[in-house]
Amino acid sequence: MKRSLVNFFRIFVGILFIFSGLIKANDPTGFGYKLEEYFEVFHMPFFIGYATGIAMLLCILEIVLGALLLFGFWRKQVMAGLLGVIIFFTFLTFVSAFFKVVTSCGCFGDAIPLTPWQSFSKDLVLLVMIVYLFKFKEEIQPITNRRGWQSSLFAAVFAFSLLFTQFTYNSLPILDFLPYKVGANIPQMMSIPMGAIPDEYQIMYNMTNKKTGEKKLLSDKEYLKTEIWKDDNWEIVGDPESKLLKAGYQPKIRDLKITDAGGTDYTKEITENPYYNFVIVAWNLNDTDEKGISELNALALNATEQFNIRTVMLTANSAQDADAFSKRMKLFMEVFYADAVPLKSMVRANPGVLLLRNGDIIGKWHYNLVPSFDELSKNYFSK
Repeated sequence: MKRSLVNFFRIFVGILFIFSGLIKANDPTGFGYKLEEYFEVFHMPFFIGYATGIAMLLCILEIVLGALLLFGFWRKQVMAGLLGVIIFFTFLTFVSAFFKVVTSCGCFGDAIPLTPWQSFSKDLVLLVMIVYLFKFKEEIQPITNRRGWQSSLFAAVFAFSLLFTQFTYNSLPILDFLPYKVGANIPQMMSIPMGAIPDEYQIMYNMTNKKTGEKKLLSDKEYLKTEIWKDDNWEIVGDPESKLLKAGYQPKIRDLKITDAGGTDYTKEITENPYYNFVIVAWNLNDTDEKGISELNALALNATEQFNIRTVMLTANSAQDADAFSKRMKLFMEVFYADAVPLKSMVRANPGVLLLRNGDIIGKWHYNLVPSFDELSKNYFSK
């Protein structure tokens, strides 16, 4: 019975760690953004600049530990590593849930979004399993006792996880779980369909009796049912408070607003352009790849001259900084502004490129992998 339980826990924990590591390694930049939130919450700004690198190391660590657990190699060291990792994540998710500081832990990236309490519950279950495995680690049997095979399998897993994480970081996620994926229509993602259930709110009134000083907190329904409003002795103190009872339909894109330097809204004009148009996303001009920007600028110039393609750049920087950057880089493209959060979700690159038409995302590229002008002309513009 003990060995059966150990084997079941070993397989379950090993597969879950590999799955979790692969999902996050599919989007290490996004996981890095999540770690930045934690570093801000814990007042550790000195780690923010290393967030993506730390994220990549954690992805590799999860994959390697999960695989070694399945293989049954080096059980003492592996179990110690797993116990340390799960204690760390359990503490992190508890803080997120209890203090409501991070709304999503990023345990499974954007593939399976979990609430903080769901994440904490998941980590508690894993903690129990790993503690049990740690206690009875002698029951874990390796698939081979040959040291050469053990070293080779370890090297293969480590090399795969390292190369996979590097590839997705220098390109884009292989599986895109974000709203701005190729084939999506941005205006549709931002709209609420007819007949959708709206948010359900309850209005709360703070009531005070002028004679006795008694206080009551009443909902709008109670306020009308008791007809307290007919009694002149009761008065409403302060403004009524609106309380969300039940969330209704939420569009997948809720926070995108594109403006010019003066604050004029250009969201509809840019996202619903009926012709091909390039959207260059450089959410942080201070850290953007300037060589990539220069190459994209040349591409935009050719596209405009030969096919009248409009190119805009979206950034979260101030208008003053963006104007100085545009002049220094001699940008041909128009510059617009949006919040950093939706820009980070648009494309996991700085800069990144979206090719839009009629609101549809036709293409999406990391600046390292943008097709040449000839390829774009052949595959899109000339058709």
